[in-house]
Amino acid sequence: MRKGREKRTDMTKRNMPIATVAANWKMNKTAVEAAEMVRSMKDDLEGVSGVETIVCPGFPSLSAVAEILRGSTVHVGAQNMHHETEGAYTGEVSAAMLMETCRYVIVGHSERRLHFGETDEDVNLKAKAAFKAGLIPIVCVGEKLEEREQGGAERFVSSQIRGALSGVHPSGIVVAYEPVWAIGTGRAATPHLAQSIMALIRHELSDIWGPETARTTPLLYGGSVTPDNISDFVRQPDIDGALVGGASLDADSFVGIVRSASAAGN
Repeated sequence: MRKGREKRTDMTKRNMPIATVAANWKMNKTAVEAAEMVRSMKDDLEGVSGVETIVCPGFPSLSAVAEILRGSTVHVGAQNMHHETEGAYTGEVSAAMLMETCRYVIVGHSERRLHFGETDEDVNLKAKAAFKAGLIPIVCVGEKLEEREQGGAERFVSSQIRGALSGVHPSGIVVAYEPVWAIGTGRAATPHLAQSIMALIRHELSDIWGPETARTTPLLYGGSVTPDNISDFVRQPDIDGALVGGASLDADSFVGIVRSASAAGN
């Protein structure tokens, strides 16, 4: 490990103004169910300061959720997009189609890589297309269990970062680290382990974009995040928030995560 990755020595704790917490609902909730949940937690989420809160429902629910959240401090994100602006891509959604409802879009989630064969090149094209359209991409990276057990986690994540962000404009990007072995398993990475990878990611971003941009790029942890453990992650020097899966499907749980993230950052 190169010096500065385990614990940064070239950059102090970054005084980021806010944490970022994004809910990834995956393939859950009908449009009616999504609208009901957003209504039930909208006021509570708006009452939390110091957190950029994002809700990422399925495509059919985007319009309903966006309408409920219009004018609020809670933002809407999509879970995926195609890199082309239009064309014969049945079932796909372009960045332009998301612009009316979304501010953010998740790209490169491990489930997209696993189940749909997405590569770092695909993620790179999507990140570029999102930025060009004015969306903020949440670029996901993370190792599988075999890579970690074989001692290749850092090399794997570094390769993903460089592949996904090659030629991507350095402004308005969010990076989410999701150890694949911790997603939906109830087995979260320890804060110390997550911090070591986040410091590596920050180091790679510094190499790619320079230290100032790396310093201000939000880095989110994803992988069995709960109201009970989010504070321990956010208190780490290179973890700025969370990409939340299963725990975001319950309103009380997600509000609790956002509140804990706010308290940990103050």
